[in-house]
Amino acid sequence: MEGDVERTKKYDTIAYEQSLRYKGKIQVLPKVPINSLKDFSVWYTPGVAEVSRRIKENKDLSFELTGRWNSVAIVTDGTRVLGLGKIGPEAAMPVMEGKALIFNYLGGINAIPLTLRTESRGEFIASVRSLEPSFGAFNLEDIESPKCFFVLEELQKNMEVPVWHDDQLGTASITLAGVINALRVVGKKKEDVRVTLIGSGAANVAIANLLIAAGFRAGNMMLVDHLGILEPEREDMDKLMMENPLKYKLAIDTNSERKKGDIESAMKGSDVVISASRSEAGFIHKEWVSGMNDDAIVFALANPTPEIWPHDAKDAGAMVVATGRSDFPNQINNSLIFPSLFRGVLDARAKGVNFDVMIAASEEIANFVSDPQPDKIVPTMDEWEMYPEVAATVAYKTAELGLARQRKSREWFRNNAQEIIENNRRLYQSILKEGFIKKMEVL
Repeated sequence: MEGDVERTKKYDTIAYEQSLRYKGKIQVLPKVPINSLKDFSVWYTPGVAEVSRRIKENKDLSFELTGRWNSVAIVTDGTRVLGLGKIGPEAAMPVMEGKALIFNYLGGINAIPLTLRTESRGEFIASVRSLEPSFGAFNLEDIESPKCFFVLEELQKNMEVPVWHDDQLGTASITLAGVINALRVVGKKKEDVRVTLIGSGAANVAIANLLIAAGFRAGNMMLVDHLGILEPEREDMDKLMMENPLKYKLAIDTNSERKKGDIESAMKGSDVVISASRSEAGFIHKEWVSGMNDDAIVFALANPTPEIWPHDAKDAGAMVVATGRSDFPNQINNSLIFPSLFRGVLDARAKGVNFDVMIAASEEIANFVSDPQPDKIVPTMDEWEMYPEVAATVAYKTAELGLARQRKSREWFRNNAQEIIENNRRLYQSILKEGFIKKMEVL
């Protein structure tokens, strides 16, 4: 549809022109009072030495006496950026800055983009581990598959702060929230539905594993990639066992009927289709949607162009359709989860994050929509009240699981998150009002 394509091109042009104007999306400002150079005797030498001595005695005090408690590193190697592929660390920087902007605006978090010039798995892991003392959590971003699986597993195992790969875990969490409410709309149960996942890269492998952890039946799920339906007798199983063990395990655990075939075969008789594959309208054919069960649910998540336009999916019989775009209903976007999840793990001074925490966050997001409808299964990013609620649920869950350095009531965590986010928003609005940030007039 020409209108959808032209709208995408318009945003491309605006983004480029405004990036030339603003020359970056974020900056660092002081947060302590400086009335004269004498104040540096407190904030720097000689006073700072006492702060360093205290942290030397107890390194966890770095979360109380420095900005580490509210700092996140956004780390990428630029090997799998959006739908652009391997574009390198410099070209990845605009995306990482955008991520940092969302962290700050929606979560009140200081996020620093770090693009690494290395494609070595070992060098990437070593670089991130060396940065651990400076940050309260790490967000990995846009790393090619299957390297991203190994990197995440190794870092989560060996670091004392949460490590999150948003392309896996963020996408999985918000997708689960959307599916929970989509099933409420159509009146189906997670234990009964047949789920087809088109694409078996980082996003859908994580989605499949999270759905299973949340109570969906593995045998009722199928994954499809460029070679067809994933099943144990495929010729590439030995290679997958060595190179991509998570995908190999899903080949064993899912598709209990041992069905073979292509995307059309996998979609036939499905209740839910989740596609994270090719950014190409028409990649999913209307007749394939028509072959799904009644009241079908279709998540076409490729960006910037979904695998099927929402109006085409609905014309073919889908009851609930979601995409990754903000200009259509039901945007399944990581921005609905990562700002509040990181707010929560930072507030709890958490040592890690796991599927139990993610499921709790997904359920909180789903429950925030009090009356799910076909065109309203997830909140939108401007529903500010959701973020403190999800942050509180995350923080309290990490404390419950023994992952938190700071244990408080859920109410304390909610009030704390709300205060931080609102204060940050008021500060930003004040700077904008005073004209220190020039207004963008094009939208």
